Amino acid sequence: MTACQFLNDHMDNMDNPNNEMRKALIVLFQRWFSVAAEETSTVGDLAAYLREVRKSTPTLLAFLVNLADDNGNTVLHYSVSHCNYSIVGLLLDTGACDVNLQNNAGYTAVMLAALTAPDGPGGMEVVRKLMEMGNIHNRSKQTGQTVLHLAVRHGRVVMVRLLLSYGADANIQDNQGTTALMFASERGHTHVARLLLERSQCDLSLTDKRGRTALAIAMQGSHTDTATLLQAHAKVRAL
Repeated sequence: MTACQFLNDHMDNMDNPNNEMRKALIVLFQRWFSVAAEETSTVGDLAAYLREVRKSTPTLLAFLVNLADDNGNTVLHYSVSHCNYSIVGLLLDTGACDVNLQNNAGYTAVMLAALTAPDGPGGMEVVRKLMEMGNIHNRSKQTGQTVLHLAVRHGRVVMVRLLLSYGADANIQDNQGTTALMFASERGHTHVARLLLERSQCDLSLTDKRGRTALAIAMQGSHTDTATLLQAHAKVRAL
């Protein structure tokens, strides 16, 4: 806690740290990521650390929980990636996490959560809380993709269903003009495509930057079941 106390006393100089502050930052960074970002991190250790921070240096809490490494990852990014949702829950409960922070690859913690498979109802409750706190329509600064794009691409049916229940926009196009439905068509994820068609206002006429609709993409990939589904929905909508 010595490093925390020192930095807390010099918060006004954080944008232009001297050598002593840099040393304290390194100590703080190493300790914080060791406690909260490892695959083996435990709820007990993190809870104890957070209690001490709140007690001795409460004004440092927001800085600490949003501290990022050279890859732009915070401990929230890592704990989500490790599917360590008990840790994620504690971090969210601080009320200080910026859940919309993107790492250098353009991913927020919400986006990473859509690629995981939480164990049990407790994990899913934390995922729901994360999605409620975050902006599910945030676009990656690298690809322009949203969390729905990612969930669909990877065939995460449970996450797709959850995102649609929160009103995720299936018509957002990424930097290549690709929609979530186009990704489902490209991968032959027929069940995911059905979810998108039934639970959102998918625009079947949208085209990507190569001029292809979702149907054209499915046919190009020889995904017959997906193409048949899209054709059936197109006929119904034409009535």
